Amino acid sequence: MNPELKIYDKLLQFPLFQGMSYAELMQVVAHTKMGFVKMTAGQRIVREGDVCNPLYFLINGTMKAETGSDGHSYSVEEDISAPYMIQPERLFGMYQRYSSSFKTVTPCHFITIDKQEVMLLLETQMTFRINMLTLLTTDIQRMTHQPWRQAPQSLNLRLTRFFIQHTLRPAGSKVFRITMVQLAEELNCKRRDVSVALNDMQEKQLLTFSRGCISIPSLERMLM
Repeated sequence: MNPELKIYDKLLQFPLFQGMSYAELMQVVAHTKMGFVKMTAGQRIVREGDVCNPLYFLINGTMKAETGSDGHSYSVEEDISAPYMIQPERLFGMYQRYSSSFKTVTPCHFITIDKQEVMLLLETQMTFRINMLTLLTTDIQRMTHQPWRQAPQSLNLRLTRFFIQHTLRPAGSKVFRITMVQLAEELNCKRRDVSVALNDMQEKQLLTFSRGCISIPSLERMLM
């Protein structure tokens, strides 16, 4: 297959390039400096607090995201498979640093685009600019709507909402490193009630838990 066609197919997997014609995308490929990075399993990609530059596009493989609370009292690990962009919302704004750490689980391939090249694409490519605006405004709308959603009627549902709100992608396997005491504080309830709810969810095979660790094999199952 023509190398340009391979790049064309890979880029179309990502929302920033969707809707572009073949001619538009070939212009992007021809005039944009892109990096092609291969990493073996177990390599660190970026750390929390690193400057968000360049923009990483995962085109093959699986990586693990690690996100911690502000006080580092609890954290969540989640496996994320291609295609995936690593925190494009962190490229601009007041805090232009990654809020999570990422490392490879399997061998991974990335396309990288430097921030200056992204700014050039925003200036010259209307579809790319609209896609970026759509991506960012959708996230803003989702976040501003959250406080107005109906409050969950049970502790099980409150736990589900907590898990969903603390993940980058509301699907797939997750591991929460959190004690029952901390979880009870976060949900403003008693530790015993958290224990009862977790046991109920474990009996339904939605999760398993041990001391300081909650494993969720498929977060989307909690939404069914």
